[in-house]
Amino acid sequence: MSLSGLSVQEKQHGKSRGFMKKENENEFEDELRPEYDFSNMKGGVRGKYAERYKTGTNLVLLDPDVAQAFPTAESVNEALRLLMQIAQRQRAQN
Repeated sequence: MSLSGLSVQEKQHGKSRGFMKKENENEFEDELRPEYDFSNMKGGVRGKYAERYKTGTNLVLLDPDVAQAFPTAESVNEALRLLMQIAQRQRAQN
């Protein structure tokens, strides 16, 4: 007598493997691997790459009234593109 693939799966399906449940006693246990022990690291510099990051980004803080009128990056970009077009037309006329 041979078992079909379906019969085998049914038998395995019934077994509880405990994958879905987490034990409460290990809930707050540190899950960081031992090779990532940062307690021995020395010489870290806060903000080491801050300048490099700033040069690669173009972040602008909007005043609250402007942010209310232009709540998304898309709306800000659209408004600025329209303003650029108006400025180009003004230059062309002069």
